[in-house]
Amino acid sequence: MKPNFLLEQKLINSGNNIIAGTDEVGRGSWAGPVTAAAVILDPKKIPMGLNDSKKLPKSIREKLSKEIISCAIEYSIIHIDVKEIDTLNILQASMLAMYEAVEALEINPNHVLVDGNRIPKQLKCPATAIVKGDSLSLSIAAASIIAKVARDQLMVGLAQHYPQYAWESNVGYGTKAHIAGLSKYGITPHHRVSFKPIHNML
Repeated sequence: MKPNFLLEQKLINSGNNIIAGTDEVGRGSWAGPVTAAAVILDPKKIPMGLNDSKKLPKSIREKLSKEIISCAIEYSIIHIDVKEIDTLNILQASMLAMYEAVEALEINPNHVLVDGNRIPKQLKCPATAIVKGDSLSLSIAAASIIAKVARDQLMVGLAQHYPQYAWESNVGYGTKAHIAGLSKYGITPHHRVSFKPIHNML
C-alpha cells in the first residue's frame, strides 16, 4: 500500500485548510539524535513517488527530500540530542521531537497527522495518531523522508570524526561493524548510554 492524500483531503473538506504531517526517525539507533520533521504539503504540488522513507532507496529518498523542501508550503526539521534522549527516555524524546517540529513551523496548522499510536501531549492544535502513517498519509511520508535524509547526513558528518563505528553506513544502528567498533574503541559522547547495549559497556 502506498500513501495517499485522502486523510488530508477529508480534513480539508471539513474546514481544516492547513494540515501538517509529522514523523520521527532514529528511535532505535544506538548513537546520534532522534530527528523529527513536520511538513505542510501544497495539495497542488505534491512530489510523485512519496512513500515510507524506509521503503525507498537512498538516492530516491535524497531526490524526494529536495523536492519536498522545494514544493512544500512549510517544513521543519528538529534534532533531539543524546543527552536529552538519556534524560527523558527515547519515547518522550521522540514525542518532544515531533512536538518541536510542529512548533517550528512558521504557519500554524489546523490539524496534525502524527505517525504512530501516540500524540505529543504538548501539541496546541487537534491531531490524529495514525499507525504506519508513513505508508498511509502523504504528509507523514514527506515528513519521514526529510527527517531520514537530514539525520543520515548528520550521522555521515559525525562518522568523519568517529570513523571506527561505520556510522556513514549504519547511521548509528547496532550493526556488526558498529559493535566491533564499540568493542575495540569504547563509547563516544554521541552514544545513548540509556540504551541497554551501550549501558552494559559502562
